[in-house]
Order: sequence, then C-alpha cells, then structure tokens
Amino acid sequence: MKKIIITFLLSAGLLVSCTELEVTPTSFVTEDNYFITQDDAVASVTAVYASLSLDPGEQSLFGRNLYFLTDMGSDYAAAGVSATNPQVRAMSALTHDATTDRVQVAWRQIYAGINRANVSIDNIPKVTGNEVIKTRLINEAKFIRALLYFQAVRLWGGVPIVLHEATSIQLGSLKTNRATVEEVYTQIIKDLTDAESLPPTYTAADAGRATSGAAKAILAKVYLTRKDWPNAIAKSREVINGGYGYALFEDFQDIFTKTKKNGKEHIFSVQFEPNQAGNGSSGSTFQATSFTGFTATEPADIISDVALFYDIYAPGDKRRDVSYAKQLLNPTTGTLYTFPKPIFKKYLDLTNLATPANVSINFPVIRYADILLSLAEAINEQSGPTAETYELINQIRRRAFGKAITTPDATVDLSGLNQATFRAAIQEERKKEFVQEGQRWFDLVRWGTLVTEVKKVTAKNSVSERNNLYPIPQSERNINPDGLPQNPGY
Repeated sequence: MKKIIITFLLSAGLLVSCTELEVTPTSFVTEDNYFITQDDAVASVTAVYASLSLDPGEQSLFGRNLYFLTDMGSDYAAAGVSATNPQVRAMSALTHDATTDRVQVAWRQIYAGINRANVSIDNIPKVTGNEVIKTRLINEAKFIRALLYFQAVRLWGGVPIVLHEATSIQLGSLKTNRATVEEVYTQIIKDLTDAESLPPTYTAADAGRATSGAAKAILAKVYLTRKDWPNAIAKSREVINGGYGYALFEDFQDIFTKTKKNGKEHIFSVQFEPNQAGNGSSGSTFQATSFTGFTATEPADIISDVALFYDIYAPGDKRRDVSYAKQLLNPTTGTLYTFPKPIFKKYLDLTNLATPANVSINFPVIRYADILLSLAEAINEQSGPTAETYELINQIRRRAFGKAITTPDATVDLSGLNQATFRAAIQEERKKEFVQEGQRWFDLVRWGTLVTEVKKVTAKNSVSERNNLYPIPQSERNINPDGLPQNPGY
C-alpha cells in the first residue's frame, strides 16, 4: 500500500494531511479545500485502510483490540496472572457488561473506520482525476466499509447503518437507530458486490489493497455465516477458479513470515510496518507476555494464557510449533529462551526479538485456507461430504503435516465420514488452523457451539447464551436508549 497517510479527526470530516505517519496532527483543512486532486482521493482511501491498523493512544482494531472479543472471548485464550486490568479479566471470564471499555473501543474504532470510508465515498466523485481510478478508490472504501460492518453485525447483531459522513462532533455517539440484521447484511452484500469490480492484482507498490478476489472471499464468508450454502459455494469457487493465483504456502510458517507478506495465500491482510505510530504494530497482536525483550529464562509474567490448545495437535502437526513456543532460539545471538508455559508465537519476528512488540508481520483477515475450508463446509452442509470436500480439507491437513499439498497421502487424509462426522472434522481443522486469527468466536457462534465449547475452559464457566452477542455500549445507549435497545442478558 502506498505510504500516503492522512489522519481523519474523528468528527465532522476534518482532515489532516501529512507525508509520514504522525500521532499528533500538524495541520487541518476542510473537506471542501481538501478533495480537489486525485492525490487527495488516494490519500483519503489510504486513511480508510489505516483505520484497521492505527489508533493513536489506543490499541488498534486489528492490532489487538478485536482480540479481546474474538479470541479471549472464546476458548482460545484466558487472562493470565499479570492481567490486572479488571475490564480485561471480565472479558476473559465472559462476565463483561455494557460498560466494559474494550467493547466501547471496538464500537468506536469500527464506526471511525466506517466514517472514513463514507467521507471518501461521498467526496471522491468531485475530485479532478481519472474516472477509472476514482471508481476503483470508491470501491476500495466500500470494501473496507463492508468488512467493518461484517465485524459489527456479527459482534452486536443489528447495528446502525451510517452511509454518509457523521455530522456529530463525537463520532462514537451516533444517535441512529439499530437496523435489523438482515438490513445490515443487505448493505454489506451491496458494497462487496460493487467491490467485485476491483482489480485482481496490483503492482508491488500497491500490494495489500483490496482486490476483486478479496471482495469475493469476504462475500463467501458472509454467505457462509448466513447459511446461504448455494451462494457460499458459488463465491468460494469464484475465488478458487478465478485466476487470481491464490494457493496454499507449502510451509505453514510462511503465512507469518515478514518476507512473505502479501503472498499467494494472503487474500486480504491488514498491513503493518515496524516502528508504526499509533500502537499499530502487529507484534502487539495477541502478545502472550508482558516483556519488551527476552531473557534466557523468561519469568512467569503471562498476561494472556494462550496455551489452552497447545496439546490438541497430533504428533507431527507443524501448526503447533508455528502457533506456540516453549523455547525460542535467537538466530542472531544463538541464545535459547525458555518459557514456563507455551507462549503465542505466530506474530513474533524471530529476527527482531529485542523488541517483539514492534514488528511488521501482517494480520491475515482472510487467506486461501479459509476459502478451501469454507467451500468444504458449505458443500457438506448442503449435501454431505463429496470427493471434492475431502480434497479441500486434505490439502490443509497435508500441509499441516509437511506432506505434498496436492498428492494424496493415506497417513493424513480423511475419508469415509458422514455429514455429521465431516462437520466435526471441519470444525476441528479450523480450530487448529486459525489460532488467534480473529476467527474462533465467530466460528463458535455460527455453529451454535459457543457455550458448549467455552464451558470446557474452567476459567470461563460463566459463559451463557447471552455471549453469542456483545452488549451495545452503555455510552451509546445513554444517548439513544430507545433507538439502541440492549441485547438480551445485558
């Protein structure tokens, strides 16, 4: 993605223009004076992307904040011994309520990103520039808006639909009524359908921007979530057969290797750079420990117990040692670091262990493995397992065990399952494949198994049916209690 970054003041559309990332704005211009040239349009859409990875003074949305809801809110992780923040501990124990700050911050960040997208969509048509590029930029903004609404509708159910610039000086205070779940999904599908006309690829300078393949992939997940099996199947096949060049990495580690960023398996990722301002570095994403550097024997200062699933992997499953580590070898110094319990490893840059929270590994929003498993799931739900569904899941399994991806291998391949046992196999594979990639809570909710699975974790016995949604933040309901009725149980 081009390094043209502007930061929107979270208000009535005031803009900040700068050539480098800055936490503190240095100049302000109004929209009427800003949206003049094509460069202005490009910069505004770059700021839309930045809403996913940057939030000065706060943990960014995909940098860490969604973790509290989608992973710590599931059976993937629990608050550790040094997690002293009572609000974080409440999120972990699933005893949170409508005043919990992590829920409020996620709501604000999502609508801040939506507002940036709305500003771009509303104003780009009036700039001077190439009409093809202007249309592309608008559709990129629509893609991000759809992605954010997809997060919101799954987290909260029906939410306000805001399609134009917020006029309140407090963006987080949107005095707008909740739409129905169906209305939100209708808007998501509309935006993603427009985004399907995006380019299939970009030059290296623009790697990471939304593509037509990414729009189709998110649409496939939307239809899967809605249990619209025919459309989920159709869109997944369009991604697989669309000539985009997507494929599984041969080595699972490559997904999280910074030199392989935006590679053949990455359909859409949130982009991170080292020394990124605004708490955006992906190294802080799901960070397992509170250290800022490593020592040879790290103390038991665990802020998030991510080792809950360490022992579920079969012998030889390479995903375990990519996802977790009991020891780490510093390739530069030769120092061996030993931990009292497994730490989460996926987003650690082994070439930068001195500052593990400051790395440039991207966060994979959706990757090719997800589409393979989504297609297998949709086909199985529609008609039971087929030769195609077995091949889809077996490619994932072969890669996990270091086998040739497209070559049948009786030592790892699944066969002979019925619809129910194949469903269980898909669910087990997703659990192992997407550890702390922001998928688990969404998966458990759409399968209807959140309460059953989370109750298996002793520290999360408070889970109940209310946890299939998060509460509407009380700060929002204080402004518009009638238009924002609370979700059940809160």
